[in-house]
Amino acid sequence: MEDKEEEELLNLSLAIVTDSSGGDMRRKRKRSRADHVFNPLMNGYEGCSEAKIYRLLQMREQMIKLDHKKKAAVEETGKGLHLIHLLLITATAADENNVGSALENLTELYQSVSFTGDSVQRVVAYFADGLAARLLTKKSPFYDMIMKEPTSEEEFLAFTDLYRVSPYYQLAHFTANQAILEAYEKEEDNNNRALHVIDFDVSYGFQWPSLIQSLSEKASSGNRISLRVTGFGKSVEELQETESRLVSFAKGFRNLVFEFQGLLRGSKLINLRKKKNETVAVNLVFHLNTLNDSLKISDTLKSIRSLNPSIVVLAEQEGSRSPRSFLSRFMESLHYFAAMFDSLDDFLPLESSERLSIEKNHLGKEIKSMLNYDKDEANCPRYDKMEKWKGRMEGHGFAGMKLSSKSLIQAKLLLKIRTHYCPLQFDGESGGGFKVFERDDGKAISLVWQDRCLITASAWHCV
Repeated sequence: MEDKEEEELLNLSLAIVTDSSGGDMRRKRKRSRADHVFNPLMNGYEGCSEAKIYRLLQMREQMIKLDHKKKAAVEETGKGLHLIHLLLITATAADENNVGSALENLTELYQSVSFTGDSVQRVVAYFADGLAARLLTKKSPFYDMIMKEPTSEEEFLAFTDLYRVSPYYQLAHFTANQAILEAYEKEEDNNNRALHVIDFDVSYGFQWPSLIQSLSEKASSGNRISLRVTGFGKSVEELQETESRLVSFAKGFRNLVFEFQGLLRGSKLINLRKKKNETVAVNLVFHLNTLNDSLKISDTLKSIRSLNPSIVVLAEQEGSRSPRSFLSRFMESLHYFAAMFDSLDDFLPLESSERLSIEKNHLGKEIKSMLNYDKDEANCPRYDKMEKWKGRMEGHGFAGMKLSSKSLIQAKLLLKIRTHYCPLQFDGESGGGFKVFERDDGKAISLVWQDRCLITASAWHCV
């Protein structure tokens, strides 16, 4: 048995460490190459051998190849708790630089989890991957294998699938749009029927079709409304695709004049084109968390304040995952993503290709990235609780605005129509395990899965 195991480890090492140029020389070089790859990892760690790493990678490979129909689901609560417990022990060992123990625990985890198992197995599998990459470090070629990024097309499809089936993004977008629409209506007598939305993270532009439609319902062919969206994006290509998508959609609404101005992130606000007396709305949906530095957040809010917008809409993930200790970030992330994976049960069956895409190319990507931000790494997102964002906004001259009853009614309705996979009973405020509720005296709306708050949307005006 031991000989067979050693042979399997040898085969694995030959397959993933050496190149494919072949021959006996490749076999002779195997050991020295492995030493070169893992020496940076081994220094200072007693009892951590190459065999442990090869065994870990072997178990991971077997997990990936295992047919999910043969994989037993974690049906008993105790078994699920055991996986979570083992994961936490592994994270603690990794945090304490006890690499040998962490590798052994990860190897055990890979024998019990699956990317195609139940929601517990799946989320633990992605966290295991994140920890494995953290242990291997970026110097190892296996780090890139585990942390392989989805293509831009895969990422777009995964985002689209999640947007379509879950209320997660839609609730943030619809709540923000309702507040923007009401700010426009309030100034309709003197804004020349012009609305200018400055979106600090326009991404794929999925937020704006619903606003275009709502504005069109208020307009007429003889009294058209002008909507300009200034969107900041990460690349020229993404901005061009977003502009094409929105312009094409807006063409179907003859009573609306639509314009899009794309700017690369980091561009100065002085480049904005503005019309006289137009209603200016600033959209900060899922943006401030990407500004990993408190100074950048402060500078952004100051520049927004200088625009004197009629409204600023804010939506962020709920959590305390700012760059503090690794373990605190790990625990917060685990609670959050466990809820996200669990919530997918309400929309998609386990074997759904859309669900696997969402988990691998969207949620799984976030998990692995979150666990591999170093404490002071420049691009670590800042996920904070609503109370902290509130303090920041108030400290920069903004005051919260009470959201209308329409916003809450709309959010509740969204939950009812979005949960379609499982037949469910509704109590007026919930859709399956999802609930929405008002916070901060009606100045914010939160989306909750079971007892876990996922996102919170709020609206602000200049004091």
